[in-house]
Amino acid sequence: MAAQAPAFWQRRGPLAHILRPLSCLFGALAARRRAATRPERLPVPVIVVGNIAVGGSGKTPVVDWLAGVLRAAGHRPGIVSRGHGGRISADGAVALVPATGDPALYGDEPVLLARLTGCALAIGRDRPAAARALLRLHPECDVLIADDGMQHYRLARDIEVAVVDEVTLGNRLQLPAGPLREPLARLAEVDLILAHGPLSPGVRAACGDVPVFSMQLLGGALRAVADPARTRPVAELRGRLVHAVAGIGRPQRFFDQLAGEGMEVVPHPFPDHHRFVATDLVFDDALPVLMTAKDAVKCAAFAPADCWEYPVRAQIGSGAAERILEKLEDGRTTA
Repeated sequence: MAAQAPAFWQRRGPLAHILRPLSCLFGALAARRRAATRPERLPVPVIVVGNIAVGGSGKTPVVDWLAGVLRAAGHRPGIVSRGHGGRISADGAVALVPATGDPALYGDEPVLLARLTGCALAIGRDRPAAARALLRLHPECDVLIADDGMQHYRLARDIEVAVVDEVTLGNRLQLPAGPLREPLARLAEVDLILAHGPLSPGVRAACGDVPVFSMQLLGGALRAVADPARTRPVAELRGRLVHAVAGIGRPQRFFDQLAGEGMEVVPHPFPDHHRFVATDLVFDDALPVLMTAKDAVKCAAFAPADCWEYPVRAQIGSGAAERILEKLEDGRTTA
């Protein structure tokens, strides 16, 4: 069974109220740590992409989108990531991630981003050290994207992009009483908010004067996990029963998206960053198996022939890219 977020995070019930003193302590310690941190300024601008809640909100497709926006504007972006789930980061090391890298070593999201973007990408728990290593080996990079970096205050940032999926905000309480890493008011401090789905009036109000742009994830043609050169249209599976496996922050979003494509989904949720093995993809029938791109990078070596990746790309509301580029240019002008 998948490790799901605690059910009490979705409402302010008795257990959430019992844990609120710990949430206050967590928040106070986090705020104190942030105030005491002296951010390290790099010689190139840093754009942070992150969120304020535990769980998937769509950050990886946003990083891919942002890398494309920067390249189209003539920049040479690099990416810095934590490398969660990989042995290298767990050991406290810093490394550059090849596009052909092993997710078990480097982490699933960094390997996926290296393949999607083609950007130089470094991982490490020590984000400034990872960024320095990347710039040393790739001096051509003139801007860095910090993946999931909002709470990593040791790395100074020039632009903050918050990705908000309201479902992940739950009861609006901080850990451990709720899913928030930082209070809702933190959204009013960022430069840009990408809303993955509609926002309620309360969350909109918490964003203050920060511009909010809509975001959705659009699927493309299916790719065979074992042989990505082999593709098939999504339409071929409409009306058919399929197995769907997902080891991401919000598996249900993936299942719902497949259902929205007209498939009848047999869901198989796994914990985020799950290390798949061959038996995870074996079922007692001959139905097709679908998975996310993040999971597909870990399953290519043992995926059966009828196992398919459902790739998605972020579609961002008009004006978001222009605002990021304007703020980036303003920062370079005034630096």
